[in-house]
Amino acid sequence: MPVRILVTGAGTGLGNNLIRSLRAADESFVVLGCHDDRFDLKKSAADRHYLLPSPGDRAFPQRLRGLITSARVDLVIPTSDRDVRAIARQRARLGRRLFLPSARTIELGQDKYTLSRRLRARGVPAPATYAVRDLRSVAAIMRRLPGRRVWCRVRRGSGAFGAAAVRTAGQARAWIAYWSTMRDVRVRDFTLGEYLPGRDFACQMLWDRGRLVLAKTFERLSYEGGRGRAGGVSSVAALAKSVVEPRVVDVCAAAVRALDRRLSGPCCLDLKESAAGVPCVTEINVGRFSLSTALYDLVGKHNMAGTYVRLALGEPPGVDEVYDAAPDHYLIRDVDTVPAVVHADELFDGIIDLR
Repeated sequence: MPVRILVTGAGTGLGNNLIRSLRAADESFVVLGCHDDRFDLKKSAADRHYLLPSPGDRAFPQRLRGLITSARVDLVIPTSDRDVRAIARQRARLGRRLFLPSARTIELGQDKYTLSRRLRARGVPAPATYAVRDLRSVAAIMRRLPGRRVWCRVRRGSGAFGAAAVRTAGQARAWIAYWSTMRDVRVRDFTLGEYLPGRDFACQMLWDRGRLVLAKTFERLSYEGGRGRAGGVSSVAALAKSVVEPRVVDVCAAAVRALDRRLSGPCCLDLKESAAGVPCVTEINVGRFSLSTALYDLVGKHNMAGTYVRLALGEPPGVDEVYDAAPDHYLIRDVDTVPAVVHADELFDGIIDLR
């Protein structure tokens, strides 16, 4: 019988990217898609599409369980932090249809301030980070941080939400006050942290009961909408390159073990180098795949999405070398286009250079 997989967030970039990766792994997969937004769902690349209540709705758990039963779903793959958090709480009722870390570990990973403190306490490189209690505390915090610039951001969220580099306490207070008054983000939800000036890495990992099964890495070279952002960066790469960086994998493995020594499921981690060239973990998306998952799935020996399905179903993953390094592949992304993955040797194929 074909494996039947339910992907949440169907129709979004992450949902559709994951669906493409699953099909590349095994054409026999039956991929079902669900979402609470009917407009996003209309763009779904799944075989069938289901409109559900929002994960925050009281009816969501019952409707999700009903869909899983009626559609004979073998595995549910949540694609956003919101979906991961909500679905992990249904573990007792969904059982073997989930392959996710514990709800507690997911909550810990989604709070960047708590995460940074946890990692640093366990000797894992991470930026020094302080919680903002009120606007009066900003100047004192900035005096404790090294360097001329400080990274100001919201402790929860993705895509560099509410993030900016600042040089003075006045800039930090103005930035936080703007988000508080115009975007209803509480002052105490902000953090001030060490600014990391170096290279920007990402690493995606699969774990099985505390054992690292598969890891891949890439480097962000430019950012989607970066020029229009106050911080100049985003976790969404416009151009990324697969790289061989064993030190990044080592730091990421230590970070995941610092969260949960028995973790199962996917983790995607963001890192930036310090001024000394040390890769520091800035974020861990626990229990979900990266928006750039194509660069992990479509190059190298192993498709990570397909390997995840095998692990979830209790099958041997077929992985001999944990670090599947396939350098010099580029992910090229822009609005309203399907992301392209191209090897360096193919970048100029079919192009007539008239420079």
